Amino acid sequence: MKLSDFYYDLPEELIAQDPLLKRSDSKLMVINRDDGSIEHKHFTDVIEYLNAGDCLVINDTKVIPARLIGVKEDTGASIEVLLLKRKDDKTWETLVKPGKKAKVGARISFGDGRLIGEVVDIVDEGNRLISFEYDGIFEEVLDELGQMPLPPYITHKLEDKNRYQTVYAKHDGSAAAPTAGLHFTNELLDEIEKKGIRIARVTLHVGLGTFRPVKADNITDHHMHSEFYVIDEEAAGIINDTKANGGKIVSVGTTSTRTLETVADENGKVKPTSGWTDIFIYPGYKFKCVDRLITNFHLPESTLLMLVSALYDREKILQAYKIAVKEHYRFFSFGDAMLIL
Repeated sequence: MKLSDFYYDLPEELIAQDPLLKRSDSKLMVINRDDGSIEHKHFTDVIEYLNAGDCLVINDTKVIPARLIGVKEDTGASIEVLLLKRKDDKTWETLVKPGKKAKVGARISFGDGRLIGEVVDIVDEGNRLISFEYDGIFEEVLDELGQMPLPPYITHKLEDKNRYQTVYAKHDGSAAAPTAGLHFTNELLDEIEKKGIRIARVTLHVGLGTFRPVKADNITDHHMHSEFYVIDEEAAGIINDTKANGGKIVSVGTTSTRTLETVADENGKVKPTSGWTDIFIYPGYKFKCVDRLITNFHLPESTLLMLVSALYDREKILQAYKIAVKEHYRFFSFGDAMLIL
């Protein structure tokens, strides 16, 4: 299957630059796989499509202020560092710009020396391992010096950094938000639970692997970078009970989906576990656990669009995207949502 099979034309003005004043005011496109119908709703209407006995699976990862701007100690040149994956207490795998200035041994100062990073190795695809020196607690230093790592297609300044977090974000570790969850408010989640829908919380720390562009013309040659996930005993129990009782597993976002499909056995049953996943889901994949999906509108030729196309049908998904363009849906991280039934 070719990369170009997942291309669509998107006017730049439809890329959402700012979050809506209220999270749940976004639009919701509802696609019914049984009859091929498409409905245009508001996100709060999602509750109409959830039934008592179903399970909503959310990713409770929390985005860290992973973007650091510093200077090289010897030259004063500006350096941008994005934290990707923690290796140990003081060492992170990072993406550095410009990479040519970050050779092994280079020392970078952040916040007038509040934090010092030294490049100790160059790893896959040019990523740098950086060992940090600081006084106190790293998370507190990072909260003071770091910025939210917004995707490059968002050029506006984010006034409230909490708008790039879900309302249920709990466990620090992501370099990007699980954006399908950004539409939920606490009030909507309460309504969902009152209707008899159980909520299972899983964790997948989103790295750049989820969003890294596919460069291989044959998509099966693309390699996903691994990301850390956790499913605890409570979440596994809720998911398995739902399956056993005939309810639907409604996954919020591609990250929750990848977590469930990594762990599920052939009968869709999951177990409490944690680990690293590099699962790549594209058309031809047979879903084991996930029945329905709430997701945003994704970049052309992205692994996220490929996952969505695997759940339904590539041509029909691309047709739905054309309709979304025509109806002026908002795209990407701060954009509108899609529910696939």
